[in-house]
Amino acid sequence: MKKPKHSTGFTLVEMAMVLVIVGLLIGGLVTPLSMQLEQRKVSETQKALDDAREALIGYALRYGYLPCPAQSASVGLEDRSGTRCTGEKRAGYLPWATLGLPKLDAWNHLFRYSVTPAFADSGPTTHFSLATPRDITVATRDMRGGLIPATGTADIPAVIISHGKNGYGATTDQGTAIADMGAGNSDEKLNASSATSFVTRLINDNPAQPGGEYDDMVAWLSPNILFNRMVAAQRLP
Repeated sequence: MKKPKHSTGFTLVEMAMVLVIVGLLIGGLVTPLSMQLEQRKVSETQKALDDAREALIGYALRYGYLPCPAQSASVGLEDRSGTRCTGEKRAGYLPWATLGLPKLDAWNHLFRYSVTPAFADSGPTTHFSLATPRDITVATRDMRGGLIPATGTADIPAVIISHGKNGYGATTDQGTAIADMGAGNSDEKLNASSATSFVTRLINDNPAQPGGEYDDMVAWLSPNILFNRMVAAQRLP
């Protein structure tokens, strides 16, 4: 008498268990992968900010002054009329074409830029000097959430900002402004609207934190580094 053949395949229960395990494994991989991709964008944008800071120094070494903001979201040349920024504009988009830089951060938003007007004056007798006053201040928040100085008060010649992943206050490559995000994000709102006061702090997605959610990235031009480089190149004093 022949023995009955036994099936060597999976039962429905076993298949279901396998699918659950595979799902858990995939779910465990997706989150770290998305975090890695986001961290890569942060790193790419930080490098772009560092490059922009170096480009501003290089521009000052060549011309003796800093560039004005870009003409528009589509035209990346600096917006200058005569020796001054057009209409005394001192805050807007980073003049990427003038500086030979990428137009967008890693989230496809334009970089914001503000410059102390006296440092953008291109008059041959009015280039900035070691004694030219600056007017930009960058703050941060302490462990209790209070605002404290990250730089000297009114001590920064220029600042560059990426508005981060959420893009609050940013402009897209198509020239579209990112919509208002509501009552929170006060630090990001300040960065998007002010020409002289800015906040830099660690990325945080907790709206209950002082200053609200935050993912901006802020870089500024140190007057000490700028002056040292210009003195070494005999552009100052």
